[in-house]
Amino acid sequence: MMCPLPLTAGPNGHSVSDLQTMLRVISFRHPWMPRLVPDGIFGEQTLEAVMLFQRELFPPVTGVVDNAVWDAIVDVYQHCCSALSPPLPCCGYPSRDYTISPGESCAHLGLIQAMFMALAHILVGLQETADFGTMDDATVQNIRWIQRQNQAEETGVIDHSVWDTLARLYAVFVTYAQTASLSRPELFSSNP
Repeated sequence: MMCPLPLTAGPNGHSVSDLQTMLRVISFRHPWMPRLVPDGIFGEQTLEAVMLFQRELFPPVTGVVDNAVWDAIVDVYQHCCSALSPPLPCCGYPSRDYTISPGESCAHLGLIQAMFMALAHILVGLQETADFGTMDDATVQNIRWIQRQNQAEETGVIDHSVWDTLARLYAVFVTYAQTASLSRPELFSSNP
């Protein structure tokens, strides 16, 4: 983004809206910045945000957004976007028609078994596995447990339905949980 000319209190336009949007995002990472609502008007709140930005991150404080200030705001904005963005999701299952049968070995099983390991500490009925990368008995039993919960035929074969359920359980009970120990504290206590 380039600022076509210095912005000061008063002018309206697309660049002011872009400026306000960037300053708003910056405020989520730097709480001393006011949380602007982009309206395209360079008013008092925008001027305050610019001056605070200059005071804290890019002196001197002038209240004028020239190309150097604009570039500094863009740079901080891009760093804030990176820091505020969620981690990239991992697609751990290759395709909707892919299956893994009992006794098979493959790289995808390591992730699946790690998910089962984490869930075994939280959900009653799941077992830990020690043989990563191979469809061992514990993994087959865990898959059958998921199939039973889905009221599906208990084949022990991992298919997209098993993966979808496992991914949802993992997201709810591990990824987005405040702490796993809230679900089954007895498994996480340090007392024997």
